[in-house]
Amino acid sequence: MSSSPDSLTPVLTPEGWELVNSLPPYDPSASFGLNEQLRREGHPAERVAAALTQSRLRAEARGKFGDFADRMLFTHGGLQQSTRLPVAARHAQRFRAAGLDRVVDLGCGLGADALAAASLGLSVTAVEAEENTAAAATINLLPFPEAKVLHSTAESFASTYELTRAAAPRGWGLWLDPARRDPQAAEDSLRSGPTRLWDPESFSPPLSFVLELARTGTPMGVKLGPGLPHDLIPADCEAEWVSVDGDLVEVVLWFNDLARPGVRRAATALQSPPPPHESQPDQHPPNSPPPQGHRVAELTSSTDFGAGLELEPSGSTGLTGVLHEPDPAVIRSELVAELADELGGRLLDGHIAYFCTDGTDPGKERGLSRGYRIQEVRPYSVKALKAWAAEEAVTSLEIKKRGVDIIPEQLRQQVLPKKQTRRRSARHHATVVITRLGEERVFAVVDPL
Repeated sequence: MSSSPDSLTPVLTPEGWELVNSLPPYDPSASFGLNEQLRREGHPAERVAAALTQSRLRAEARGKFGDFADRMLFTHGGLQQSTRLPVAARHAQRFRAAGLDRVVDLGCGLGADALAAASLGLSVTAVEAEENTAAAATINLLPFPEAKVLHSTAESFASTYELTRAAAPRGWGLWLDPARRDPQAAEDSLRSGPTRLWDPESFSPPLSFVLELARTGTPMGVKLGPGLPHDLIPADCEAEWVSVDGDLVEVVLWFNDLARPGVRRAATALQSPPPPHESQPDQHPPNSPPPQGHRVAELTSSTDFGAGLELEPSGSTGLTGVLHEPDPAVIRSELVAELADELGGRLLDGHIAYFCTDGTDPGKERGLSRGYRIQEVRPYSVKALKAWAAEEAVTSLEIKKRGVDIIPEQLRQQVLPKKQTRRRSARHHATVVITRLGEERVFAVVDPL
C-alpha cells in the first residue's frame, strides 16, 4: 500500500485501529501536545500521524456523515468528493423503488452510497480503483454483510461482466461517481483539497464510458459536479440537481429504468431538521445511518434545456412585494420561470434569477426559494447606496447581488462609516439586494422572511 500522506497503512493494524478509536474529540489547539504524549507512550511516529489525521478527518466528516463518522476511515480527497448521507439515502431509495436488488457502485469512494444502499437491504458490490480509498471503504462497510469491496477500476469490472456489450443481469443497477479531481494536486495541497477537473473525458472513468454503459439499457445513475454544462447532458436521461441547506452539491443523470417517466429536468432541495434537544437520546441502530428527517422540496419539468416556460419580464416596475431568491438547484436546472409561475410570480429579467410575488402563500411555498419583503427600491450607484446608508444610520450591511460586477465585502467598506461612534443600542443592520434589470441597475432594501 502507498506510503503517501493519505496512507492508511498504520491505522489498519489492530494497534492503529485501537489508537484511532481511543482518541478524544479532535481539537486543533491540542493536537501538538497529544502528538508528543502519544510518542512518549511508545507509539511509532507514523501511527501517531495517521491516527491524528483520521481524528481530524472524522471531525470534518461529521457535516456529511453525522455520528456515523466516528467509526469510519477517510482520505482527504475521498472526503471532499463523498456523498452526504441524506443525499445517498435518496439515491438508494430510487434503486429500491425501481425494484432492483443489487447496486454495483463503480467508483465507490469511501462508500457513502454503498453504505446507504446496504442499509436498505440491497446487495452491494463496491468497486474502487484508488488503493487507500478502497481500504477505507472496506472498513466503512464492514458492518454490512450485504456489501463487498473490490479494488479495481470501473472499466476492468465492466469488461469482466461485459457491461458495455449487453445489459447487466436482471435486478442489477449501476451507480457511478467518476473521480473529478486531480490526484497530483491533492498530493501538493492536501489541506486545501484537490483541484476539480471540468473536462468530462478527464474524469475517471470518462463520460464516454458512462454513456456506453447507459446504451445497453442497464438502469443506472451517475453523480457529477453541479456545474456540468447543459450541452454535455445526454438527451435520453433525467438530470436532477440536488442542494442541501442551499448548498448545491451534485447533478445526477438517471438512465433507463431509474429515470422517471416524463421528467427531463429536476431540482431537489433538502433542508436539515433543527438540531435535536441535547436531552434527547440517540436511538438509531448502531449499524445504520442516523435518521435523516430532511425536508425535501422538488420541482420537475418534461421539457429540455432552453425549451421551458417563458414568462414576459416585468422589469423594475415588477420589483415590489416579495422578492424570491430561488434555490441554486432551481437555477441550475433552468426552472426559475416554472417556480415563479407556480407561486403566481413575475420574472424581473430573463437573465436574472430573481422573481417577485405580491405576497406569500404558505399553501404554495415549498422551500425552493428564499423570500425578502421589499421596503424600497432606488437606482444603484456606490454614491447612492452610501447616501442611503448614512440617511438610515446603517451600521452593518448584508449585500446580495445578481447580474452586477461588485464584490460585497469591498462595497461594504466603501459605503459604511470607517469608525462606528454610535452607542451599541443604536446599531442598525440592513439587507440590500443589488441587481441589473434590463439596462437599469437598482438596489432594493429588503427584510428577510
